[in-house]
Amino acid sequence: MVLVSNRSNLYLSDLEGDRLQFEVTAENEAETAWVATVLSPLLQAGDIVLLDGVLASGKTFFVRKLVETLGTEDEISSPTYAIANIYKCPSVDVLHVDAYRLENEKDFYNLGLELEVEGSICMIEWGSRIQEAFDDFLKISIKLNAKSIDERVFVMTAHGSRATVLLQSLKIRCQSV
Repeated sequence: MVLVSNRSNLYLSDLEGDRLQFEVTAENEAETAWVATVLSPLLQAGDIVLLDGVLASGKTFFVRKLVETLGTEDEISSPTYAIANIYKCPSVDVLHVDAYRLENEKDFYNLGLELEVEGSICMIEWGSRIQEAFDDFLKISIKLNAKSIDERVFVMTAHGSRATVLLQSLKIRCQSV
């Protein structure tokens, strides 16, 4: 791993073979919000971010902070029961999907959200359940630390060319912040 910032908890690693991987340890909610704030301006319409982690790992909190940074005035909530929420933002809308109740990518296709995915930033909680639906995506796995209730480790892996550019841009942005 290579230190990518003067913050002691930000690292870039190449642990997935030819896939770029970036790991960030957030010691508290403020640092989790910081990660979302740093990522948000890099995202554009058509970008897909798959979020994974156990219950209460912070997936919805992360999305909330990211969408707030993009300037929404909408109320941000978990789409657990609705499956999908769309948040209006000044530059680009955000599609927030909870795939927990979806069995596979076929269930996702049946939702008919193709136009929303193409025209917005797409944040999908429990994204591994439907990752076969996408060719190019950024996967963020949120891991808990049993020793610290507030600490989260964000393991971000690029799958595809756009996601690789996105992750490289995130590295540069982290170095400059």
